[in-house]
Amino acid sequence: MTLFDGDGPSVVRLLVAYDGTDFHGFAAQPGQRTVEGVLVRALERVLRHPVEPSVAGRTDAGVHAWGQVVSFPAPPGLDPDRLARSLNGSLAPEVVVRDVRLEPAGFDARRSARWRRYRYRIVNRPVPDPFLARYAWWVPDPLDLARLRLAADPFVGEHDFTSFCRAGPPGTGTVRRVFTSTWSDAGDGVLHYEIRASSFCTQMVRSIVGTLVEAGRGRRRPGEMLAILRARDRQAAGPVAPPHGLVLLEVGYGDVTPSEA
Repeated sequence: MTLFDGDGPSVVRLLVAYDGTDFHGFAAQPGQRTVEGVLVRALERVLRHPVEPSVAGRTDAGVHAWGQVVSFPAPPGLDPDRLARSLNGSLAPEVVVRDVRLEPAGFDARRSARWRRYRYRIVNRPVPDPFLARYAWWVPDPLDLARLRLAADPFVGEHDFTSFCRAGPPGTGTVRRVFTSTWSDAGDGVLHYEIRASSFCTQMVRSIVGTLVEAGRGRRRPGEMLAILRARDRQAAGPVAPPHGLVLLEVGYGDVTPSEA
């Protein structure tokens, strides 16, 4: 049996997890080590032809993923299980292909996605945790969880997020629909912020978190968030939170509903 035995649909869908610490983001860039760069090289070694993937979320440098989705046209008869084993043999544990499936023609990791869900982790203790240092922002100042939750509520709904987005190319839109924006206490001084939206503009989640943390510290009032949104001015919001606390948890399509992962 070869990697290409049998017949199947025409699009490969990969579910990919990665530690973004040592990557310069997902998207391929000349002279930079990126997740897309190492993934495409591995795919092309296995499939023996060029691959131009579509991706659900172009994560920034240092940002991690548990549920990134990548798609590309499938060669005839591709065996998903063998492809996963081959890729993980050369990429794991820094990049792991959690699942490979074949989809009908027309599926596209980016254009077919209905929503994305991100989680930001904060260690809120006087002393940092060496075992979470790569995956959480250490904030030693006490954060008021009630204030964080109140401040997070106004982001739900459709808004212009210019105040929370890094400027993009001319004509780039900044209106997004947010479905959930919540904080939870994971215990032992670890706080999680989760946000699920139709899509995100550059640095949107990290800018929101940086501003929310200012509210949690008592430096802003939770009621200021709606005014910051309406200002449509990046200078009105707070600082950008560090990238290493952020993970792309899940991408939703027609066959996926939000999980409690």
